[in-house]
Amino acid sequence: MNNHASGTFDVKLSPQPATGDWGLGRFSLDKQFHGDLAATSAGEMLSAMTGVEGSAAYVAVERVSGTLHGRRGAFTLQHTGVMARGEQQLTIVVVPDSGADELAGLTGRMTIRVDGDGHFYDFVYELDESNG
Repeated sequence: MNNHASGTFDVKLSPQPATGDWGLGRFSLDKQFHGDLAATSAGEMLSAMTGVEGSAAYVAVERVSGTLHGRRGAFTLQHTGVMARGEQQLTIVVVPDSGADELAGLTGRMTIRVDGDGHFYDFVYELDESNG
């Protein structure tokens, strides 16, 4: 059974020292989720820029702690994003077996949208309580 959570989030990216001069960036990541997921997260992000406008990539891992539809716990999200000359592909998934407390057994996929009105998330998930 798929469940759906949605809402907004605020994000703060803080640059961190990176090695090399070939377009690699490293950032600490702090988020505050609002809506069906009321939580905070902390993580790390690596990005790679190219010399072609609109082409880049990033990976990130963040630990989310709070409540999801009233269930308290934590889980880890893994991001993989690629942009090829403006065409974007983004995958955000729950790391298998990363759910804790009332979110043990959580699996799912998140999408995000950023526009002039802010940052938005949609999270389709399943909670297999027999795994907890």
